Amino acid sequence: MNKRTLAHFALLFTNLFFAINLSAVKHLTNLQLVKPFGLNLVRVGVCVLLFWLMYLLKPVNIRIEKQDRKRLFLCALTGIAINQMLFLKGLSLTYSIHASLLMLATPILIVFIAAWILKETLGLMKVAGLALGIAGAAVLIMARQSSGKGDDVLWGDVLIIVNAVSYAFYFILVKPLMLKYNPLVIIRWIFSIGLLMVLPFGWTEFTEIHWPQFNATDLIILGLVVFTGTFLAYVFNVYGIKYLGASIAGFYIYTQPVFAALIAMIFLKEDLEIYKIIAAVLIFTGVYLANKPVKNA
Repeated sequence: MNKRTLAHFALLFTNLFFAINLSAVKHLTNLQLVKPFGLNLVRVGVCVLLFWLMYLLKPVNIRIEKQDRKRLFLCALTGIAINQMLFLKGLSLTYSIHASLLMLATPILIVFIAAWILKETLGLMKVAGLALGIAGAAVLIMARQSSGKGDDVLWGDVLIIVNAVSYAFYFILVKPLMLKYNPLVIIRWIFSIGLLMVLPFGWTEFTEIHWPQFNATDLIILGLVVFTGTFLAYVFNVYGIKYLGASIAGFYIYTQPVFAALIAMIFLKEDLEIYKIIAAVLIFTGVYLANKPVKNA
């Protein structure tokens, strides 16, 4: 099997792992086995150990130049501290299907934040894409179930959207570093710096974890969150981008809500209501339009 074929499988499994992550996190938080910030500390901490173990097995010594260290710090802030803490907190409050669809706003936001920073001209199609993406998010938020947890779902949706904004900034900030240095070195340092950032927020919840409450299934699910849903997902994504490019990697994000919806319906018994389907159509169309190449006049 050649490297490009392996890269396609890597990207497919990356999004499958992310989709599994959504239901796995919900399982752990719904049973109150662990709180979001405590889970995040476990997740980031174990990944830091794994990334440094990779370094020990195959050392790659690359010195990050002084002018790039501020950008590296901002990547850790937006990509680990803000992004992952708000994602887990938001996911613990909302539905897995909501979270997977709202995360599709990331490619739309990347286009518009990049245009703002790089001063690129926005075409009508991209503006229409943004409008449809916003409309889809509004459908999810406004049509949330009128149950006792309605307010929690609303707050969870808002946190997921803020998380998507943070990740969009991270994606733009990290791209020059990925092109200049070895991507795995950059990810290792981003996780290491990010661990220091999340430690004060997650330590109390980490100490409250009562490990004897975890049965074998719970431990396997925790392993899915930490190892496949975080560590392998990041490594596979880097491999896919390296051999296929960011545009093809971006295409695979469309598979994530499909995987997430199927997994959530089977294991969490979430319903695929009509408003979720409408929101999905609006957001999918918005992502397509926002990322549609502009034809030269």
